[in-house]
Amino acid sequence: MTSSKSSEPLHRIVVAGGGAAGLELVSKLGDTLGKTGKARITLVDRGRTHLWKPLLHSVAAGSLRRSQHELNYLAQAQWRHFDFTLGEVTGLDRAAKELKVGAVFDEEAREIAPPRAVRYDTLVMAIGSVTNDFGTPGAGQFAIPLETPEQAARFNRRLVNACLRANSQEGAIRPGQLHVAIIGAGATGTELAAELHRTVRVVVAYGMDRIDPARDVRIILIEAADRILPALPARISDATAALLGKLGVDVRVRARVARVSAEGLTLADGTEIPAELVVWTAGVKAPEVLAGIDGLETNRINQLVVRQTLVTTRDPDVFAIGDCASCPRPDSPNPVPPRAQAAHQMSDHMVGQIRRRLAGHPLTPYRYRDFGSLISLGKYSTVGSLMGFVAGRGVMIEGLFARLVYKSLYKMHETALHGGHAVVWRTLVSMLGRGPTPSVKLH
Repeated sequence: MTSSKSSEPLHRIVVAGGGAAGLELVSKLGDTLGKTGKARITLVDRGRTHLWKPLLHSVAAGSLRRSQHELNYLAQAQWRHFDFTLGEVTGLDRAAKELKVGAVFDEEAREIAPPRAVRYDTLVMAIGSVTNDFGTPGAGQFAIPLETPEQAARFNRRLVNACLRANSQEGAIRPGQLHVAIIGAGATGTELAAELHRTVRVVVAYGMDRIDPARDVRIILIEAADRILPALPARISDATAALLGKLGVDVRVRARVARVSAEGLTLADGTEIPAELVVWTAGVKAPEVLAGIDGLETNRINQLVVRQTLVTTRDPDVFAIGDCASCPRPDSPNPVPPRAQAAHQMSDHMVGQIRRRLAGHPLTPYRYRDFGSLISLGKYSTVGSLMGFVAGRGVMIEGLFARLVYKSLYKMHETALHGGHAVVWRTLVSMLGRGPTPSVKLH
């Protein structure tokens, strides 16, 4: 990292959380303020690698290999002129301007790094969200969330093992043995249902002749609201429900889960749904560490309450962006939704806010722009809407064009991290480097 020639100490900018918002922010700041020695940029994250969160359902289904899309934080820090600190955020001391980071241990419980305090002049909290199971009995023990690449990979291993077990056991496959129940029909749950319909059949096709997919395999998608994708326009919901119905996915709406067990789940009306695997994608909240952290204002789901400038309401030196921030919208009674496009927009706006802050200029308000919604149903289709095409109204799109737009969102994220030329080169290398590997992950 380039050091400043001035005798004055560098302004310390600490970003907690290496998700889409946090990693894009430190990469941009590193290339400008860090590279020129105008500030010292530090990223803090509990993981060693980054994977774009909208890809997690594909990792879980086995249709995407995480190793091809993961980015190592240490390498990115070297390339983009920022520092990286490994560890989980455990607290905050605003008086001392210190972010508390917990100890790090390896798989054998040996300490890698002790608890630390990371000093800051400007702190940006971007630690994302975690699954909200609303205290449902058994959910924490028996349902698998999809918050991290490790959880997605764990689900995929359990899925493949379930198929191997069923194919090698003596006797008939019992009811529910190859059933997957997905709780929550938002974007993640719906996309996972479609992906699993294909990938489970591909896995079974690799010599598991005792399994009949039409008879033994079942995907159940469960939603408490009146329709799937309740946060998106009804026409997207209807189109997606129709396609899932054609695939044979068992969609159940107005169904609230009362309990999860090792054998499956129970609905509020007493209906028992046997399932070997249960995935929980029904809600999100900010991590528990943020609940009233050192006196900062938080809401009922632990999000840090911020002003439109993205600064927290009780400390001008602490900002929050992404899923862990509750940011007001002047055009809506609801705050900015926890979506990937919001995280990207907040990250971009935060770059300008920090530059204004260092220059002593007033901060400017962030305004969320909804560019529409897209749902990828794997190899089958992509449906969604693009906003603002005709007098501010959305245009429904589907098929190949929608799929290309969906893929472009990921390319925008990659461009923010690597630059345009690098993304083009990486894409070409990926296309040329594909070898004779299985079309889904089998281990």
